[in-house]
Amino acid sequence: MFLGLRSLIYPAPDLAAAKEWYTKMLGFGPYFDEPDYVGFDLGGYELGLFPHFPEGAGPYTYWGVPNVDDALASLLEAGGTLLEDVSEVGGGTRMASVTDPFGHIFGVIENPGFAIKNMDSPGPGL
Repeated sequence: MFLGLRSLIYPAPDLAAAKEWYTKMLGFGPYFDEPDYVGFDLGGYELGLFPHFPEGAGPYTYWGVPNVDDALASLLEAGGTLLEDVSEVGGGTRMASVTDPFGHIFGVIENPGFAIKNMDSPGPGL
């Protein structure tokens, strides 16, 4: 069911400051830059910044799946607790998340445009 790691999204209450820091640290700017989300492409993996996480929340990790509806149903059947129902976030990308029985956030993402690639120059901080 899982295709591999796809996205790691960090809380960024001050999105402008976070975008500036990650741009400087990585050595390149975001490929996606909107008022409610900034995304960097790191060799085909998403490093995201999101300003609207619940207070105290840590990063959300999203695992790639071929069908987010089926994956969410399996996670709930296995004992996960719904955190974020399936939502369309643009470009055919759909995501959802649960809390596992141990309190960890487990996200799934269906991204038809996803392709892993090699990073020739990951930036000065990596």
